[in-house]
Amino acid sequence: MSGDHRLVWSLAWRFVRGRRTRLLAGTTWAALLATALGVAAMVIAMALMTGYRHDLQAKLVQGSAAVVAYPLGDVDDAVLEEKRRAVGELEGVQGARRVVYGQGSLASGARSDGLEVTLRGIAGGEGLEGLCLLEPAPGGSGAAAGLELVVGKELYRALEVRPGEPLRLMVLSFATGRPRFRYRSAVVSATCETGFSEFDRQWVVLDRGALEKILGTGATGSVLEIGVQGAELDTVVAARVRSTLGPDYLISDFFDLNRELFTALRIQQLMLFLVLGLIVCVSTFNTASSLVVMVRERRRDLGLLSALGLSPEQQSGVFLRYGLLLGAVGTLLGVALGALAAWSLNEFELIRFDPEVAAIYFLSAVPFRLAAGDLVAVGLFTLGVTLLACWLPARRAGRVRPAEALRDE
Repeated sequence: MSGDHRLVWSLAWRFVRGRRTRLLAGTTWAALLATALGVAAMVIAMALMTGYRHDLQAKLVQGSAAVVAYPLGDVDDAVLEEKRRAVGELEGVQGARRVVYGQGSLASGARSDGLEVTLRGIAGGEGLEGLCLLEPAPGGSGAAAGLELVVGKELYRALEVRPGEPLRLMVLSFATGRPRFRYRSAVVSATCETGFSEFDRQWVVLDRGALEKILGTGATGSVLEIGVQGAELDTVVAARVRSTLGPDYLISDFFDLNRELFTALRIQQLMLFLVLGLIVCVSTFNTASSLVVMVRERRRDLGLLSALGLSPEQQSGVFLRYGLLLGAVGTLLGVALGALAAWSLNEFELIRFDPEVAAIYFLSAVPFRLAAGDLVAVGLFTLGVTLLACWLPARRAGRVRPAEALRDE
């Protein structure tokens, strides 16, 4: 940094620390608080949107998979198993499992009309522990009563299941070429809570072989769900899976399946950023007002500095940096306040939804996630609009003439 720049920064810092009149002190504090509150609102909003998007993404991937492979025709069980093992050995793949899906309803004594459910058949509870929080159902497994089911916790509550009570499972089958309803007696062996309302109120997990037998599909009805290593999804893995399985399988990655949803969420986050940015824009007028008062209060000092050789550009630079310092302090305070609020809201789950509302937003509690990119964007935006707001008052400071300033005093 050159000597001229050091001089300008030094003067700006002295003006920030120097004595103030009551009016100047009031406008300075108003500028700091307004900027801090605007920045805090933006930080909390960005943490909300980022947390919601990441939590929704994680739960959707956890509930299904990062990459899904659908057989396009009849496939032999041994061939499908060979393909599953080959995919599981690919670089970047965390694991591959065969899954069968079906639709049906589940009825209890309290809900004899039954509730619509999505059936998910997996082999021996494969990966179920990592999928959700499992709790044994009251009354034991009741294996003698029929199929053992793992149901979502919200579904369990809605059915009002008594301990050990046998349930009636109805499955929709198309094995004969036309829809048929097949009935089985079942019992709840455990409940599963993912925190994702869409799953917790509709999911029923059972043995894959039992579901294939009911549906009458065999290996043809199976799909391969492939997990991806790391927190972020990689479309390169989908390309490797596509190359390994060949043209007989339809490969869809997570973003293909949910592209519209997450595009809408990103647009929503951008619009929320711009709308809340208006609050910060308004708060910068307080900083500009403080700068106008400062120019008036320091008129005599400006005259003396100009007489001693401070150029008009340097005078403007002093006050522009003064406004930048105020904006930077307000931004830091706002980021700290917003980060603390977001951490508290997320850590203690202070915003929770009732089951009816959770069904709309897909989540039981509102997550907040602080991302470095969001904080940087908020900080740069605030400092940018602060500089723009302070440019005109700082330019006026550069027009002060020594004779006029000293004569006014």
